[in-house]
Amino acid sequence: MSQIIKNLASGPVPPAVATSYVTDDGTAIPALNILNVNGLDSIENNANGILTRANPNLSNNLEVILSNRISVTAITSDVGGQTQTVALITPLTATSITFTALISGIDTINNESIGGEQIGLARTFAGIVTVIGINDTFDESDAALNTADWNVVSTSPTLSIQFVGIAGKTINWRALFEYTQAP
Repeated sequence: MSQIIKNLASGPVPPAVATSYVTDDGTAIPALNILNVNGLDSIENNANGILTRANPNLSNNLEVILSNRISVTAITSDVGGQTQTVALITPLTATSITFTALISGIDTINNESIGGEQIGLARTFAGIVTVIGINDTFDESDAALNTADWNVVSTSPTLSIQFVGIAGKTINWRALFEYTQAP
C-alpha cells in the first residue's frame, strides 16, 4: 500500500477547501469557507447556452447561468378579447436568430388550458427585425380556448411574443423563449 506523507517543514499544508474558483467572467472567492452558487436564466447571448461568473457585488457568489432564454408572463382578460405583446429580445444588428417558444396558458376560473410550441427563424438588419418563418410543432387547447392564440412577432427593433385572448375568458400566459443567434 502506498502512502503520501506531507512534511510540514518543507512547505505549506494544502488548504482544506479551495480558496478561489475561476469562472468565465471573474473569480469567486469563498468568504469564511462559504461559496454561494446561484442558478439564473438570462437573455444575454452566449454561444454555449450556459456560462459561469463571479458576482461582482458579492465575491463569494458564483452564478451558473442558462443564457439565451427568457421567461415572460401576460394576462389577457376583457369583454372583447385582448391582445398582449411582450418584448423578448433586441437582437444584434445583421444577425440570424433561430428560436423555440414554449407557451402555456390557463383560465383558472373555468379550468381550461392552452399550450404549444413554436419554432422559427428571424433576421435583423439596420434595426429592423423580420420574422422569416414560424412552425407550430404542437398547438393544443380545451375546446373553449380554441380561438386563443400566440405568435412570436417583430416589433422592431425587438422580437416579441403576442398573446391573443378570448372575450369573457381570463387567461394567464407564460412563455419560455430560447434562441441561438449568429454571428
